[in-house]
Amino acid sequence: MSFFSSRRSTVHGLNGGVASSQPLASQVGIDILQKGGNAVDAAIAMAITLNAVEPMSTGIGGDIFSLIWDPKSEQVYSFNGSGQSSRNSDPNELLKKGYSSIPTEGPGAAYSVSVPGSVDGWESILEKFGSISLSESLQPAINLAEKGFPVSKLIAWQWQSNLEKLKFRPSGNELLLNGHAPKEGEIVTLPLLAKTMKEIAKDGSDTIYRGSIAKKIAKFVKEEGGWLDEVDLANYKSFWTEPIKTNYRGIDVFECPPNGQGIAALIALNIIENINMGKIPRNSSEFYHYLIEAMKLGFSDALWFVTDPNKTNVPTKELLSKTYSKSLYNQISNDNAMQNIEHGVFQSTGDTVYVSAIDKNGMGCSLINSLFQGFGSGMVVPETGIALQNRGALFSLNKKHPNYLEPNVRPYHTIIPCMATKDNQLWLSFGVMGGFQQPQGHLQVISNMVDYNLDPQDALDALRFSLDVQTMETIYVEEDLDKKIITDLVNKGHKIETVSGNERIMFGGGQICQINSETGVISVGTEPRKDGSALAF
Repeated sequence: MSFFSSRRSTVHGLNGGVASSQPLASQVGIDILQKGGNAVDAAIAMAITLNAVEPMSTGIGGDIFSLIWDPKSEQVYSFNGSGQSSRNSDPNELLKKGYSSIPTEGPGAAYSVSVPGSVDGWESILEKFGSISLSESLQPAINLAEKGFPVSKLIAWQWQSNLEKLKFRPSGNELLLNGHAPKEGEIVTLPLLAKTMKEIAKDGSDTIYRGSIAKKIAKFVKEEGGWLDEVDLANYKSFWTEPIKTNYRGIDVFECPPNGQGIAALIALNIIENINMGKIPRNSSEFYHYLIEAMKLGFSDALWFVTDPNKTNVPTKELLSKTYSKSLYNQISNDNAMQNIEHGVFQSTGDTVYVSAIDKNGMGCSLINSLFQGFGSGMVVPETGIALQNRGALFSLNKKHPNYLEPNVRPYHTIIPCMATKDNQLWLSFGVMGGFQQPQGHLQVISNMVDYNLDPQDALDALRFSLDVQTMETIYVEEDLDKKIITDLVNKGHKIETVSGNERIMFGGGQICQINSETGVISVGTEPRKDGSALAF
């Protein structure tokens, strides 16, 4: 079997399409398009709605990245809404306390809290490309948080998985139902989160970065021993950047530049472009072998070089050159898995949600919003319902590493939206959320759609692999994969582990919106391993 048995099919429409990881959020997006809003309006409102209905994955306390296709200028715009470390950050303090890495939860979680960029991001993106206000985009989420919503299946499981993290502090109960994680179908209200959203609707992002909520965030982090303070919040500003891209067999694939990890996917695509994938059966051992090896090499470079480009020059041009990718391809053996991988050397100086939307005018918005891990740091700011991200845990405490923890620096970021154009027109607005799975998901989706002509839903249903980037050894595959293929991969030297049940969400949460520039048909697929839905009209 080479597909996840979702029994779903691609949804088609002429006037707009949306996809998200929760049906209530998708409904919000399609409602906005039907009322005349554009793709950016729909995407922002869906992301905010997911803060209510999937609060372990995203929200006010997290970060945001986006790629936007503007049909007027026929360009892709890249947005970076990631937050910096505190100006008070001191890696020596952590080392003296015996930490070898930045703690993600528990007593030391406050060290991992970086400035949350979400709200400034929502506001900034809407100001440039939206047709509705931030206040309007917040209303569906406010209604759901205030009046209640029934919890869906996978989200209930994720909530339960993070129960102890939330219960570590009394304020975690603000995101629980009478002290327990809600079960599937139980109705949840989040009144304090609704109250916070109302404040944002009234006062804009100022309340988060310079107002009453900023004071609450800073006070709480200080009480928990962290560094983030009111000055850090007041100094924050998200920004627009130039996207990075590569051409894969005639398709231009766009990612946000570092500090995002999208470059890992582009490096891997450049490597497999040296292989005639059309002659390799899809989901064969050879198919998996080449993609896995390409992903190892892509991550090897990304995990070393990706950092805040304002602090350290990231050799993006060199990493994405076709000559360099050819040299990487030459390291791959047809028969044996690589065991020792080193990053390139250049001249150099010093649980997440993904939503996608395309509207009737051809505008596309690929957007990802995240707390990093489930409920982020587990720190819920008292009387606000805001879970603070633990994105700062991705800094290194190794002084020689480009991503070394320093004051006022953005960390390596896992969240990466993606876009693809064909003949200089929008073709795909898509992403595959899920930590280090994201570049791997992008590689597999693009290969499935370009090399094997799969439609959006089939590309998401297709079985995936997941490389454990911590070890660069273990490869997780889905239980449906043919046992003979697994045996072949093991014989090549790959360490394979199979995954089943709810744990399949480790393979990512993908959403794809596709548009045919000639006919105007919008085609949408959604992740079968999550609770999401794809809608078009």
